[in-house]
Amino acid sequence: MFEYRNIVYFCAFKIIMKQSKNRIDVVYSTNPDFQYRYDAPEEETTLPPSKQNLRVMLDRKHRGGKVATLITGFVGTQDDLAVLGKELKSKCGVGGSAKNGEIIVQGDFCEKIMQLLLQKEYKVKRKGG
Repeated sequence: MFEYRNIVYFCAFKIIMKQSKNRIDVVYSTNPDFQYRYDAPEEETTLPPSKQNLRVMLDRKHRGGKVATLITGFVGTQDDLAVLGKELKSKCGVGGSAKNGEIIVQGDFCEKIMQLLLQKEYKVKRKGG
């Protein structure tokens, strides 16, 4: 129990430290009304399809032996990634997800997805044979 408590305190300390690293100009203030200024995250813009370098591969890891088509290399906003993922999933007629710069489509649809992306003028390469 003692070790578990130390781990919890350590994790909470790490979270607080990560939050405080984004502060600008001030390390600590005793004024209770003081408002810290934080770095604003940069707004990432979506590259046009002709400048995107997407990789399409078949993935079986952590899926209980079931296959999924994985599209990586997308550079852009999360909303644009979700729109592209939704379109690919609906064209294939299956489920999946789009997050962290990756689109996961359930099932083996590598060739079909490559054709769809090439029609939309994306640069596409097959990864992993």
